Parts: sequence; C-alpha cells; structure tokens
Amino acid sequence: MMIEIAERPSVGIARAREQVRPLAFLRRLDWVLMSATLALVAYGLWAVAGITRFDVLGDENYFVLRQGFAAALGGAGMLVAILVPPDVWRRNWRVIYFGTLGLMLIVFMAAETVRGSRRWLDLGVIQFQPSELGKVLFVLAIAGFLVERAGRITRWRTVFSALGLGVVPILLVFMQPDLGTALVYSAALMAALFFVGVRWRQLVVLLLAGVIGVVAVLWLLPSAGIEVLKPYQTDRLTGFLDPERDPRNLTWNVNQSMTAVGAGGLTGRGVVEASQTRSDYLPEHATDFAFASLAEQRGFVGSSILLLLYLLVVWRGLRVITVAGDLYGAVVAGALVCALLFQVFVNVGMTMGVAPVTGIPLPFVTVGGSSLVTNLVLVGVLQSIHARGLLSGRGGP
Repeated sequence: MMIEIAERPSVGIARAREQVRPLAFLRRLDWVLMSATLALVAYGLWAVAGITRFDVLGDENYFVLRQGFAAALGGAGMLVAILVPPDVWRRNWRVIYFGTLGLMLIVFMAAETVRGSRRWLDLGVIQFQPSELGKVLFVLAIAGFLVERAGRITRWRTVFSALGLGVVPILLVFMQPDLGTALVYSAALMAALFFVGVRWRQLVVLLLAGVIGVVAVLWLLPSAGIEVLKPYQTDRLTGFLDPERDPRNLTWNVNQSMTAVGAGGLTGRGVVEASQTRSDYLPEHATDFAFASLAEQRGFVGSSILLLLYLLVVWRGLRVITVAGDLYGAVVAGALVCALLFQVFVNVGMTMGVAPVTGIPLPFVTVGGSSLVTNLVLVGVLQSIHARGLLSGRGGP
C-alpha cells in the first residue's frame, strides 16, 4: 500500500510534465516572426484579390480561393517543419539531396511544356513546382554537407566539393529552363558557404569567378558563336541596362511596370482605376510583376507596408542565427533568410528597372501555390531552429 502511495505522485509529476512540454515548446517559438508571416499571408491574399479581380470573367475570387488553398497547405507544411528537429535534416542530408534531384528529374519526364518551360507537375487538384520546394531542401542538404566537414571548410578541396554538389541541382533547374530559380539556388549556396565559415578571400575569389562567368555567358561566348542562354533570357538580363531600347518588344514589360509603379502615387489609384493592371497593359501582373500591380493600386503606402513586413521577417530570421543551438541550424537559417531576401530584392528591383527580369516570384504575393507553400515551410524550418536553440540555452526567452 505504501508503494502505491509513493508511486502516485511520481506518475502525476510525469503526466504534468508531458502536459507542460508542448506549452513550453510553443513559448519558445518566435511569435513576432509568426505574426509577421501571418500578416504577410493575409496581406498577400488581399493584394491578390485586387490584382486579379478582373482576370476571370464572372469569378473575381478565382485566384484568391486558389491562393487561399495554397496558404492552407503551406500552413500544414509549416507545422510539420516546426515539429521536425533540425538534427533530423542534418543526419539525412544525403537522402534530402538525392530526393531533390529525383524530383527535378521527374519534371523532365512527366511535366508538360508550358511557354517553353517544363517546371510544373499536374497533381490534379494543384500544379506543383518541385524547384520551388527545392529551395528549402537544397539548403538543408548543402548545410548538412558543409557542417559535416566544418573542420576542413577553409580548404579549397572542401569548397570545390560543395560547389560541385550545388551545381548539379542548379543546372537541372537552369535546364527547365528557370533562370530565376537557378539564381536563387546560387545565392543560397554562397550564403551557406559564408555562414559555415569560408574565408573572405575565398568568397571574393568565388564572386569574381561568378562575375567572369556572367560576362562570358552574356557577351564573350555569344560573340564566339556559343549560345548558353536562350535569346529571350539574354534579352531579359541585358534589357534593364537600357529600358528605352526596343520599347515595343524587348523592354515592354519593364516600361509598363515602371509606368504602373509611378502611376500609383502616394495612396494608389484603387482597383477599378488601375488601368495598367485592369486593362492588362502590364503583362504577368499577378506573377512576375505583382509588386508593380500592388504599387499602382495601393501606392507608396501600400507598397511600404509590404516591404516593412518583409523587413520584419528578415530581421527575425537573422535573429534565429544568433539563437541556433548548433552550427547546422545557424547555416540553414542564414542561407534561407538570404535566399528569401534575394527573391524580394530582385523581384522588386526588376519592377522598377534596377534589376533584370528573371521570373523570380514575389514571396507571399505572387499567384502560385508552390511559392507560397515553400515560403511557409521555410518559416517553419526557422521556427524549429529557434525553438530548439532556446531549449539548448543559446538564446533568451
């Protein structure tokens, strides 16, 4: 009888701990980051509602409902990413890497060609773009490879091995062809090398090699009769340098985009009066040039709100690096945040003529389920690193 009485308090304490543990985990999440993310999703849906109102006759909510469905899927993906410990990704980086390559190879075998590109797999209910989800998977795999060799990271052999590992998925994405996404992968790879501790002079050498490679692809090789890029890709990359060149064809999109941004003024023209968007003078106004459409409809104020939300997410994402429980978490967080920031910078820049048109989507706003789902999974990974970093005692409450 005494044994039973002695055991009951211990059983009660154990059960109490099991009940408190989930609550403690929830408290360790970055709720500022979570709130900013949810605000971005809501703001993006509101923006899409205005941008696409007149795109489908008789159904002004067509794209909003599809985007909302993608947000729900992304929310589920974010929850899964939060629950999976980063150590699981680190240990299984090889599986993630080859699984990512497998998804990209399936695209070449099963995807239909749309506008000259093979990027999307038709899953019936939705169209899935593996290269979008690959942005996160790529970082998880590359970071695992680099951290496994952290003690030899300053050796050129290790750096070249990482580059070789990264070049394969980058080339597969480039061959779809999807130049914009390939550039995002490249930016994430450079960020991972930086955060893992590659020396500055090594990074400078790699950046110089990258610049020489770009010059060769755009000008030197074509002058020798070797075309690496398709003509429209070359025109996109070089057209922003001279927006007035061939305004009716080559730089039409950029000129119309800058017109839309300027027409928005301080508070915007509203959904009905935004002629560039409503009359479809601005091509791809719901995808590549969604920011220009938002600027026309909601003006400087509406655009600034979006940019401030991005800034908040980036700030909290960078904070995750400081509280990460290990090197792997810091490298993953740094590379993911840099990839997100790169997408925002290039997309917003190309709508104003200060960056080339590469087809990079505007996170949380561009119409496209794969992009929205991926960005929510990205935030989930950051939250997982943050929560377990605080558990290890690296950060404050």
